[in-house]
Amino acid sequence: MDPNAPPNEKSSMGQMSPPPYQDNPYPGYPQPGPGYPQPGPGGYPPHPQGSAYPPNYGGAPYGQQQYTAGQQYPPQQTTVTVQPAVYVTRGPLENPYNDYLGYSIFTMLCCCLPLGIAALIYSINTRESNHNGDQLKAERCSRTTRTLNHVALGLGIGAYLILVVYFVVLLSVV
Repeated sequence: MDPNAPPNEKSSMGQMSPPPYQDNPYPGYPQPGPGYPQPGPGGYPPHPQGSAYPPNYGGAPYGQQQYTAGQQYPPQQTTVTVQPAVYVTRGPLENPYNDYLGYSIFTMLCCCLPLGIAALIYSINTRESNHNGDQLKAERCSRTTRTLNHVALGLGIGAYLILVVYFVVLLSVV
């Protein structure tokens, strides 16, 4: 900052000053005035090829109705009837499907962790579907839960049997 500058004045900080104001809005063209064509609608210069603006058919632009001074607005009074919205919700199922939640927790902790987690997720989905009344989803998730639990239990029992056989063979050799 310039130390000699007054306190309320901004410094230029090496910036150029803005260009001077020009009275001619069309640089390079003669100034409009008497004898020159004036800008058209919207401030645009007239069409150079001599083409005209499109005509307004029907008197009102873009399909709008013509408004007369004595006309009541809106032209017709109508009554709008609104029907109440009807919400259909399903309640819990009368005969809910088994969610195998305890079986899923057992297989997750004792047999096969990845399949147990998947079975637990499907078990929770079965419980939610039973509560929401979605019978098809509840049945599908229940069947998937049971299958995952059976496979996890089979893998767990098989792994334990292999482990027991391995230790028996290892101890009998020594």
